[in-house]
Amino acid sequence: MSHTWFEEKRDEFCRDLLRDYCLSVETLERLFQDFDRSGKVVFEELRDLLGEEMNKGLLWRLKDTAHHLFREGGTTSPVGQFLDWCIGYIFHESMKLKEDAYQQQNYAPWFRSMQERELPEQDLIISRELFQLLMQTAESMQREIRRIRFLFGECRKLFPMYLSDQADNHWLARFLFKRNELVREVFGQGYRELLRGIYGAAPESMYVMASRSLREGGWMQQAAEAAAKACDLNPDSEPARREKEIVDTWRTRLRA
Repeated sequence: MSHTWFEEKRDEFCRDLLRDYCLSVETLERLFQDFDRSGKVVFEELRDLLGEEMNKGLLWRLKDTAHHLFREGGTTSPVGQFLDWCIGYIFHESMKLKEDAYQQQNYAPWFRSMQERELPEQDLIISRELFQLLMQTAESMQREIRRIRFLFGECRKLFPMYLSDQADNHWLARFLFKRNELVREVFGQGYRELLRGIYGAAPESMYVMASRSLREGGWMQQAAEAAAKACDLNPDSEPARREKEIVDTWRTRLRA
């Protein structure tokens, strides 16, 4: 990978990292909540989330993006290295969870049916012993889910620190604006800390940056929505007022 090309794409990689993290957490948490209720995880959904070497899924791509940023990108920041390690650990724990889910989904019903059949005593004893081993995968799944959820919490602490130099990243601002509900859901009470980490004491800057990027791309309606949110968040912000005036002027010209 060319260093020049990587530096040109770094802002997009940062956006991709946060976007794919949020989407992965959204999917995994839904699966974990199903497990909390039923004790089961759907193998096919984990398989699709992870993918395979020649057809990588969302979580695999997230791991690769982290490696690009924190290993090939030459970062020496401990925060970046911690984040890379956490994402890699989430990936590998999810791989283990997928294998356990496969065993539970495909072999547990077969072993249960064996218990109901009239088998020779020796076969019945062996089937019960093997079934007990299989049942231990449920305990393994609980441990894997606990570890992944713990790492979600660590990532929520690390992202605001890692993204602290990304206030001018318009790709990131557009994602935060367009998928704001998703980001709020994933970060929960840490959402404000995320914005504070990126934009300091001026969280409206996210909307200003998003509006500017959308306006330059010709997405005037979305730009107007972002500019309005910036002004709502901080009516005294000069950059927010100026951006809204520019957007309003352009929209008036386009309607003329």
